[in-house]
Amino acid sequence: MVVEEEQNLENGGSVHVVKGESNFRNVVCGPVRWLKMLSSELHWSFVFGVVSLYGINQGLGGSLGRVATEYYMKDVQKVQPSESQALTAITKIPWIIKPLWGILTDVLPIFGFHRRPYFILAGVLGVVSLLFISLHSNLHLYLALLWMTISSAAMAIADVTIDACTAYNSIKHPSLASDMQSLCSLSSSIGALLGFFMSGILVHIVGSKGVFGLLTFPFALVSVVGIVFSEPHVPGFSYKQVNQKFTDAGKAMWRTMKCSDVWRPSLYMYISLTLGLNIHEGLFYWFTDSKDGPLFAQETVGFILSIGSIGSILGATLYQLVLKDHPFRGLCLWTQLLFALSGMLDLILVLRLNLKFGLPDYLFIVVDEIVSQMIGRLKWMPLLVLTSKLCPHGIEGTFFALLMSIDNAGLMTSSWLGGILLHVLKVTRTEFGNLWLAVLIRNVMRLLPLCFLFLVPKGDQNTFKLPDEIMGGESEDSEDEKEGTRNLELASLVQAVDRR
Repeated sequence: MVVEEEQNLENGGSVHVVKGESNFRNVVCGPVRWLKMLSSELHWSFVFGVVSLYGINQGLGGSLGRVATEYYMKDVQKVQPSESQALTAITKIPWIIKPLWGILTDVLPIFGFHRRPYFILAGVLGVVSLLFISLHSNLHLYLALLWMTISSAAMAIADVTIDACTAYNSIKHPSLASDMQSLCSLSSSIGALLGFFMSGILVHIVGSKGVFGLLTFPFALVSVVGIVFSEPHVPGFSYKQVNQKFTDAGKAMWRTMKCSDVWRPSLYMYISLTLGLNIHEGLFYWFTDSKDGPLFAQETVGFILSIGSIGSILGATLYQLVLKDHPFRGLCLWTQLLFALSGMLDLILVLRLNLKFGLPDYLFIVVDEIVSQMIGRLKWMPLLVLTSKLCPHGIEGTFFALLMSIDNAGLMTSSWLGGILLHVLKVTRTEFGNLWLAVLIRNVMRLLPLCFLFLVPKGDQNTFKLPDEIMGGESEDSEDEKEGTRNLELASLVQAVDRR
């Protein structure tokens, strides 16, 4: 595929070759030029959609929502840290069923469009659900959980739709796959930086419920993306074929998932995320505790998290400039090791060893956040690139959603296991005597995924691709004729696979 693209460029110009080989110069010397290049190659509405969804809705809105949810569960609903962790994990269920949203976007166009209506729908759902939480006084815990889950579903629908566009463009422009993932990660990191910086201040000024009200604006922007997004119109769609298309989608996904090049890395991603136990709520309650913890104010918590987002930006930048050409397996090995070691900073903080070395809590936790976020981003980036390359033609949205749902299932399992660990060790709203042990167990568990690295392909990130029989490849002439709509129509993939 890369060779064909280079030949096309020789006939019509050298845009891809120059830009595929000069990512370093584009990012360092000209971020505006880099964005213009992506806009010209992939259409400006795609870049606008990525920045709006990853940067504003998920980055800015997600970080505001995270801090607001933590204070809402702690101060408004007054639940225990283990309970808060288990309940908030439930709101991630819409992310587990991402394949459903992916199938809908792939096989069920609305008014002739596969992507635009789902952006608009996601925006409306998000606005309505967050308004209920922000305007309703004395909302029951489980009703609040329901509306949080609906807003999470809205974000998941928007996410799977833009993911489908990203996967489609990653296959159509393989030399730009890393650039697109860098754009997604940088947008998310910068948005999170701004969101975390404002979160503590906004929670202090308007309260956690007021922040939920402000979050309706990022969701409204998602609807705007749906209005301006550019995609080909599919006229004369027969809705009588929807059931058959759903069946065909299931068969195509199962056929692809049986490929060892697909299920092996998917299994590794799930194991890696599951074994990295999430005990964040226990640490958050400790951070804000007046007796055993540092007693950080709301503004301080937001500022610390915003500084930590700088580490995420550094991680994404470091990956783009230095690590994006390294083999998958070697990169996963070193990032997993660093991920386990970075957890020891939390142990030093909880045991207050930093005070014995003369390092105040505030300074030490800032360093902790920067290092943890940077390594976490480095660990996640190659997995995102690998995921985008495991998607066959025709069901990019569906299959990318399936792979990401596996990752989200791992995150949810990690949160539940972390909640169980906090409960077993009796870490409560006021008792943190065993929190250090929970941190130590988490750090040890982070080393276990190293035993499963054989599941990760050894291939280079830029050249790795699935076999042609899985990708559903067709002749060059046929691809040129159908290039505009083939990845929006499921039937083309199923027929291509069946012919083989």
